[in-house]
Amino acid sequence: MPFIDALLGIVGPQGLVTDANALESHNRDWRGRYQGAASIVVKPANTAEVAAVARACAEARVAIVPQGGNTGLCGGSVPRLGHNDIILNVSRMNRIRESNWNNDTLTCEAGVLLAHAQEAARAGNRLFPLSIAAEGSAEMGGVISTNAGGTAVLRYGNMRSLVLGLEVVLPDGRIWNGLRGLRKDNSGYDLKHWFIGAEGTLGIITAAVLRLFPLPKVSATAWVGVPNPGAAVALLGLIKSRCGDRLTAFELVARPALQLVLQHIPGSHDPLSTPSPWQVLMELDDSDPGCGLQTLLEETLFDALSEGLVSDAAVAKSQPQAGSLWALREQIAEAQRLEGVSIKHDISVPVDRIPELIDRATTQLEKNYPGVRLICFGHVGDGNLHFNLSKPDRSSNDDFVRETAAVNRIVHDVVMNLGGSISAEHGIGQLKVDELSHYKDPLELELMRSLKHALDPMGLMNPGKIFLGSDPWGGQTPPRV
Repeated sequence: MPFIDALLGIVGPQGLVTDANALESHNRDWRGRYQGAASIVVKPANTAEVAAVARACAEARVAIVPQGGNTGLCGGSVPRLGHNDIILNVSRMNRIRESNWNNDTLTCEAGVLLAHAQEAARAGNRLFPLSIAAEGSAEMGGVISTNAGGTAVLRYGNMRSLVLGLEVVLPDGRIWNGLRGLRKDNSGYDLKHWFIGAEGTLGIITAAVLRLFPLPKVSATAWVGVPNPGAAVALLGLIKSRCGDRLTAFELVARPALQLVLQHIPGSHDPLSTPSPWQVLMELDDSDPGCGLQTLLEETLFDALSEGLVSDAAVAKSQPQAGSLWALREQIAEAQRLEGVSIKHDISVPVDRIPELIDRATTQLEKNYPGVRLICFGHVGDGNLHFNLSKPDRSSNDDFVRETAAVNRIVHDVVMNLGGSISAEHGIGQLKVDELSHYKDPLELELMRSLKHALDPMGLMNPGKIFLGSDPWGGQTPPRV
């Protein structure tokens, strides 16, 4: 076939996958929820090859699904069923192009594993702070395209705050070289933000300049029992007032979420002597080994105990102990997977509205679905919760999951009423296209479609993601730009 021959001529046999068995993992998302049917995966080795593939697809009017480690949770990196899209996988583009310690930047290609970017930064006594559970398999192009958040957003921000420059292949094959390591650049629109969080619908990210920070030399970690989410928010305020920007992470974990880890993950145990209905995992860090960080944390927690914000606390005395506390938090997603299907939400509200969100949504859900189990955890320090629901009896879950649309309406209505977002860090993908069209301001959607049409007038970049259906123009005439 001429099109396949053209791709073969660009990337060579090592860069073209057509074997059915080899295609399977590329066509299925990590959660096993979405299944595509792409018959071609193309794996360019450099930016020039990505550009040539994009030009060939534009000429043939073949849609492209950009893909990296394929660790997303919303089906954004998996092709649609019933369409002849190809997958463009950037995993072969895995070079660190430059380490600039004086500018505190790292320039890497899109296929570099997040964990490898972290290691490259540490080699220069620097920190790249993005930390997510999938960092050993997630690739930089994907975490940028989804504007990943993770556990350190409270101090360092999400990927929008951590990317200084981008290199992007546009849908027509042109290459935009925006690899500038500048903190200040007021020379017009900041184009990189068009592509961060766009989930590959506007172009293919091929490289990035990442912002680095001083490597912490000391940390202090604690697992704390709190009576309710309101106490957790009050504790957050106390810790911030005492510890300032040393506070790196502040994670909320409901008892049912911890219980799943204790049940399904071997070697797990509750750090507290008395079970608590809610837990907080917090961590401070500093670049000064003599700053007395451990003492500061312990004294602050003692005051919180006196004020009734804390019922019990376990402060790690070593890095292995801190690692064990973090493992409890990081294994929640795996424990949920082992438990079975559930209805998941990745939502955000202003931090002070978190207790109200949990109370209002839980009350309405229990009224409509008696016995519903709330698996709630997340980055309460930046207002982001993973608000997941299931039935305690696994045999009842299949029936419950069929209520996903109605459950989403309850949860998302409360979120929007509190000034929040239906997607905090996982993106829209295929999972939330209906919800986005329901909740997004019509003018915002119009502006988004205008930008999409300006860069991708044929609608070939990751179709069916973010915008409802396969038509990004919503069945209307594409807007004039």
